[in-house]
Amino acid sequence: MRAIRTRSQERILNLLKTIKQGISAQDIYVELRNRNQSMGLATVYRSLEALKLEGMVQMRALANGEALYSLAQQDKHHLTCLQCGISIPINQCPVHDLEDKLEASHKFKIFYHTLEFFGLCNQCQNEQPAEIGQ
Repeated sequence: MRAIRTRSQERILNLLKTIKQGISAQDIYVELRNRNQSMGLATVYRSLEALKLEGMVQMRALANGEALYSLAQQDKHHLTCLQCGISIPINQCPVHDLEDKLEASHKFKIFYHTLEFFGLCNQCQNEQPAEIGQ
């Protein structure tokens, strides 16, 4: 069952279809203004929340607390460095079987999932003093 969407929600969905990576709500706000489809920042947040609850948009929180939004087309997995913030995509998914079991055992409809590992990338490890991590 498809929900009836507002014009603001449709504009955000159309924008997200053209952007291949996650984007913040503030950047969505700026990009819509640049495309002469201006709306208030509060409307952007409300629309994103409604689309998220519908399962159309997924949100990923970065280590710095920033939220990135994208279309909920595929599961996302990353290695994220806590020092420099680099985020490396992981292409394999070890939890699809678990997802199927959880849906069945809890009668819970899962729209998507995220899996993120936090630590230090190779470059940041090399920049750390030798005593850290020992």
